[in-house]
Amino acid sequence: MHFLPNERVALFIDGANLYSASRNLGFDVDYRNLLAYFQKRAHTIRAYYYSAVLETEEYSPLKPLTDWLAYNGYSLVTKPAKEFTDATGRRRVKGNMDIEIAVDMLELAPKLDHVVLFSGDSDFRRLVEAVQRMGVRVSVVSSIRTSPPMVADELRRQADQFVELSDIAPEFTRRQTEPRPRPTMARSTPADPFVDPLDQA
Repeated sequence: MHFLPNERVALFIDGANLYSASRNLGFDVDYRNLLAYFQKRAHTIRAYYYSAVLETEEYSPLKPLTDWLAYNGYSLVTKPAKEFTDATGRRRVKGNMDIEIAVDMLELAPKLDHVVLFSGDSDFRRLVEAVQRMGVRVSVVSSIRTSPPMVADELRRQADQFVELSDIAPEFTRRQTEPRPRPTMARSTPADPFVDPLDQA
């Protein structure tokens, strides 16, 4: 990823999107190393992490991760996820954070030189265009190596720089010495990473 000298940079991480992309590529994100990767390369002003959280249960598997992020350099933005039953009777969880990302990015843009957006959602194309008109460079981090690709073509074309997630992933992959069994419990949110807070420490 290319940064200019002394660029003021902010990260905007769509938690559910990054989780899906990393799982499709077969790795877990080490968020400590992810932040360090950018801090070493640029003047990183903020790192925002966005996630909808299901609040109907006493314990969300996402909570250890969000708690850890809030104490370790990330600006955490959450909102309650909505639970509903689809036409086939299956329980679904919906938690779109697009508006929150757009508001924060537009507010902070005048103080930035470079925005790094971790998402492949086509809805962000207009946001990226608006931020670029304010003189801010925008890099989009997602993947075209998943099946199907995680990034929309229109967002990829709009970005000043598209960064393939799998190319930079070795810098912040959480390495495991042995495979861990996957939990059998149902995911509580679309972004549920089943994170043990001790793994992040």
